[in-house]
Amino acid sequence: MIIFAKKLFIMNHKSGFVNIIGNPNVGKSTLMNVLVGEKLSIITSKAQTTRHRIFGIVSGDDFQIVFSDTPGIIKPLYELQTSMMDFVKNAFEDADILLYMVEIGEKQLKDEDFFKKINTSKIPVLLLLNKIDKTTQEELEIQIAYWQEQVPHAEIFPISALNNFNISNVFDRILELLPESPAFFPKDQLTDKPERFFVNETIREKILLNYQKEIPYAVEVETETFAESEKIIHIRSVIMVERDTQKGIIIGHKGEALKRVGMQARTDLEKFFGKQIHLEIYVKVNKNWRSNSQQLRRFGYLNK
Repeated sequence: MIIFAKKLFIMNHKSGFVNIIGNPNVGKSTLMNVLVGEKLSIITSKAQTTRHRIFGIVSGDDFQIVFSDTPGIIKPLYELQTSMMDFVKNAFEDADILLYMVEIGEKQLKDEDFFKKINTSKIPVLLLLNKIDKTTQEELEIQIAYWQEQVPHAEIFPISALNNFNISNVFDRILELLPESPAFFPKDQLTDKPERFFVNETIREKILLNYQKEIPYAVEVETETFAESEKIIHIRSVIMVERDTQKGIIIGHKGEALKRVGMQARTDLEKFFGKQIHLEIYVKVNKNWRSNSQQLRRFGYLNK
């Protein structure tokens, strides 16, 4: 259990950025949610679920760990994906510890330049071999030997993020490796993102779960209204798509598809915020937003 303190600095205090990188779908978001103890990153079986860099902050009396979930490493095909890979590059630059996450059967990162950065890194690298519950002991030993050869300076931890196996040992090792430093954030802060970000991501997660093919990747969500009172939060969000045909698919026959997304999102948001949620969702066409620098900046993918 993490005990939150109010002081920002005490003697021998440790603090640092622990950044999680790896290919799509290896379990990075699952890992961060387990480490932080809250669902901050959305999780689906689809690639490119994570688009932003998300901080999850864990604090104790004498330490603060700023975990960073990042998009899965890919070869970018359009400007949105280029922006996503910029988040990964930033994670290399400010990390005090790198968590390089792979899964059983994987060989290496899909971008050779990133792989070289890991191998030449001057900071500690913990290689987390995930999903070991899906393999045999013999195969696990083969995989460990392979990664010892590929990333010789890394410490290897076989884990199952989904089943919380061996995560406590990873956490303890992170604490040992953290540099001495005052806290970067107030001790009661959980993340760097505002409430509207989690509304957007929750709705986007339900779109990823309910729609197929290109539809989820052509979608962005923007929350226009977030009005909180003592017992209820009134939220108005807009789903952006790139074409009129996509708008029709999102809404569905008699609005049933959109209604299903709204009901699922509201259920999760009520758990997250601990309050009743009144959620209105609309759909608009925002043509070619994924390749438009102005729109990407508006949605937080580019620096202002």
